[in-house]
Amino acid sequence: MKTAFLFSGQGAQHPGMGKDLYDNYAIVRAIFDSSTLDFDVKQLCFEGPKETLDDTQYAQPAIFLHSMACATLLRSFGVEADVCAGLSLGEYSALCYANAFSIEDGTKIVAQRGKIMANALPSGISSMAAILMLEEAKILQACEEVKALGVCEIANYNCPGQIVITGHKAAVEAASKRCLELGARRVIPLQVSGAFHSSLLLDAAKELRKVLAQYNIKQPSIPVYHNISGKPEKTDLNTILSKQIAHSVYFTQTIEHMLEDGVDTFIEVGPGKAVSGFVKKCCKGHDVKILHVEDEASLKECLNALKG
Repeated sequence: MKTAFLFSGQGAQHPGMGKDLYDNYAIVRAIFDSSTLDFDVKQLCFEGPKETLDDTQYAQPAIFLHSMACATLLRSFGVEADVCAGLSLGEYSALCYANAFSIEDGTKIVAQRGKIMANALPSGISSMAAILMLEEAKILQACEEVKALGVCEIANYNCPGQIVITGHKAAVEAASKRCLELGARRVIPLQVSGAFHSSLLLDAAKELRKVLAQYNIKQPSIPVYHNISGKPEKTDLNTILSKQIAHSVYFTQTIEHMLEDGVDTFIEVGPGKAVSGFVKKCCKGHDVKILHVEDEASLKECLNALKG
């Protein structure tokens, strides 16, 4: 058995996340209680309010801490990953799990990343949308046709049949309409605060690189499959991570490469089940286990499934 941990990205957050694990496990309490951020991340995770938890600058460190609590708990039960990856923000959780930096440093890094991304663009000028069941070539065609209205690019290759576009609001709206004309089954506008993973964040990427330079980031102890290519990279991690926020996320390709490398057990770690849904679509025709851990019930289900 070869196991991959896949860490949740932004959008998976919800009030109550981590509360039952905190109440039941000292190792989880230690992680949440160790936070030195300038807001009460534990209270925000457990109680909300949702509108604050959904704010990029708060969502990112909250998801990171919850994800690391789940991963550390799995390790305490003897469940270890052979390889790992994460969806956008989740890449930081993957790197922390692989000992590239400590949980303490990781929390500080993602908190600063969240602030940079939240403030990267003026409010209301950008957006993102998920395009369902339309081939990449036609999505690229739609993006090209609307370039007079502004930037419109592919942000995420989530899974077969789901590609996310990002950019200036007018351009994304026009491209969304064009994608429907070209045969897309549905277009879903995403509730996000910026054109993440687009060239509009190139200045933010430079700012993030300065933040990353303040920390001792080591090469991971197990393979981490990176968003910018879908596979492990030997490039400097500061370069990879700063590039990531202004670059497409190749998550479909990540799962494809993991399958090629013999992974047969995928465990989504952190809030929500969106990543598990993407993996199921990527793994059609493959004999794999797809599990997730975010609370007491899912932890028990995961441990029982692995024993079985």
